[in-house]
Amino acid sequence: MAIDTTSTGAPAAAHGTTELVPAAPGLELGVLDNPAWHSLNGRHAALSEGNELVRRYLPEVSPFAAVRSWDDPDVWDAIIDLVGPGELFPVSGASPVLPNGWEIAARGAGVQLVETDALRTRPDDEVVVLGADDVPEMLALVERTKPGPFAPRTYELGRYVGIRREGRLVAMAGERLQPGGWTEISAVCTDADHQRQGLATRLVLDVAHHIHERGERALLHAAEANTRAIAIYERLGFQLRRRTIFGAVRTPAR
Repeated sequence: MAIDTTSTGAPAAAHGTTELVPAAPGLELGVLDNPAWHSLNGRHAALSEGNELVRRYLPEVSPFAAVRSWDDPDVWDAIIDLVGPGELFPVSGASPVLPNGWEIAARGAGVQLVETDALRTRPDDEVVVLGADDVPEMLALVERTKPGPFAPRTYELGRYVGIRREGRLVAMAGERLQPGGWTEISAVCTDADHQRQGLATRLVLDVAHHIHERGERALLHAAEANTRAIAIYERLGFQLRRRTIFGAVRTPAR
C-alpha cells in the first residue's frame, strides 16, 4: 500500500484552511500555505529554475512547481516562459481564475497534516539510507506502489531510507518539500507482499526522528480519499491543518 498518494504530480492548492495548534511554539505555519514556493526559494534553490514570480524543480528532480502569488498579473506569462505553450503546470496555494486559453488539466481533493506533540519519533536500526546507487530499485518500488511522483534525482531533495528483505527493497520513505522549519515526509510506500507489517510506520517515525534532530518539524500530504493512510498518520500524532486541492493547469497552445 502507498501511504502518500499525491499521485496527480501536482502540489496542493488551497481549499479551506483549519488552523490548529502549531507543532512547536514559535514555529511559523504561514509557509505551509505555499510550501513548494518556500522550498524552491530556500533549501532547494540549487535544484530549481525560474524567476521571482515562478519556480519549478529541475525535471529530473521533481515535477513540482509554484508561483509567488496568483494575484500578480504577470504570473501567467512567467509560467509560459518557464514551461512553454501547451504544457502542464501544477497549481499551488490557490485556485486561481484562469485566463482565456488556459485549461484545468487535473484536480483532486487532498489534506495537509502537521505533527503534534503526540508524535513519538524513533530511529530504526533496520533502515538503510538510499542514494544514487539505489535509484533503479527506488523507481521500481514507486512504479509498483504508486505513492506519488518520483524522478531519478528525487532522492537529492533530502534523506531517503528503506527497508530490505533478502536484499530486496520492499519499503521506502523520505523527505520532499522543505519550507522554512518544516520538512515534508513523502514517498511512503510498501510492497504488496510486505504490507501490514508496520514497515511504513517505522519508516515515518525514523524520518521524523532525523527531521527533529535538525530542529525542524514534520508535515505530510495525502489524498483525501486515502482514509486508511490518514488514520495511520493521525494515530502516530499528526493532525489535519488544511484541506487542499491537488491540481494542474495547461498553458495555452500557441
